[in-house]
Amino acid sequence: MFKSARIVSSVLLSIAGSIACATGVGAETLLTKSFKVKIIRHCEEGNVSCDRVTYIGRSLKTGKSITLTGKTVNNSGSYTFLGYEFRNEPYRYSVTRNNVLLVYKGDRLILREQGALVDN
Repeated sequence: MFKSARIVSSVLLSIAGSIACATGVGAETLLTKSFKVKIIRHCEEGNVSCDRVTYIGRSLKTGKSITLTGKTVNNSGSYTFLGYEFRNEPYRYSVTRNNVLLVYKGDRLILREQGALVDN
């Protein structure tokens, strides 16, 4: 009986690990005055750049949400992490390394909100 309990426990831990990998290697949540944005990196830990990043943004006013796919933005010379970028033409959503949410329509900035990282 004890041996089967260990096997079940091992299987459950394996499933939990698979689910964690499927939901992203790294996730963070940014809270601004108007939005809650969850960013999930689907790349291995330690990679400075990642072309598989998910943005899940929810309006705190209306409750409406949007899910986008994007990438990290890095300084091309030093590979310094600058933030994330997501597109939903004609809109471009950016989250900076300083926790600022920026939304552009074309080249025009239509939203800028400072946020703070919160527990998921």
